[in-house]
Amino acid sequence: MNRSAIAACALFALSAPAFADTPLSDEEAKSATAAAAAWGCEGGKWEKETEGTGVYELDDAKCKDGRNYDLKFDKDFKLIVLSAD
Repeated sequence: MNRSAIAACALFALSAPAFADTPLSDEEAKSATAAAAAWGCEGGKWEKETEGTGVYELDDAKCKDGRNYDLKFDKDFKLIVLSAD
């Protein structure tokens, strides 16, 4: 690959917008906490994806089986992913 192509790729990577997750609003936090509790999970750290997906993430939740999980909920707070942490 020539140097100009490498430079163009590097410039593109540096100019691309960085997506960061954001905290939940008070209303979102109430709904999210209730959704996690329905699955027997509490605690952890909530974030909302900013990529336009409307996904809510709960990292390191302690669940009723005594293990920690990461949970993802859709925009309507329906569970879409449950993974052991």
